[in-house]
Amino acid sequence: MTNDYNVQIIEEFRANQGRVGGPWEGTPLILVHHFGAKSGSEHVTPLGCFPQEDGRFVVVASNGGSPAHPDWYHNLKANPTVVVEVGAETFTVVAEEVDDTARAKLWPLLVAQAPQIDDHQAKVTRQIPVIVT
Repeated sequence: MTNDYNVQIIEEFRANQGRVGGPWEGTPLILVHHFGAKSGSEHVTPLGCFPQEDGRFVVVASNGGSPAHPDWYHNLKANPTVVVEVGAETFTVVAEEVDDTARAKLWPLLVAQAPQIDDHQAKVTRQIPVIVT
């Protein structure tokens, strides 16, 4: 089930070729279609993302600094082939969690673009996963 807040973001994203206003204005977003690891139900989740030079996108499973991984993370681990919407394009990708070595190289670059993710990491004992799509 998608909450009302996400529904509004998804509708605005689709109406404006991937751009939204409010607190997300100027933040690159991606819509990730994923299937529940337990339920098998389809979900669409808007996520802030980091476009990469190779055309891929990085998402961070910070869950706002929550001690638990977000549900979408568990779903991607169980079913990594997903459909994403970027701007006005829709395509299939395989979501892969980066290993510790790659994360160590990538994390400072992500923090430079979005310092709040480092604040989220500082609040939790879990290592926040970094996913490449």
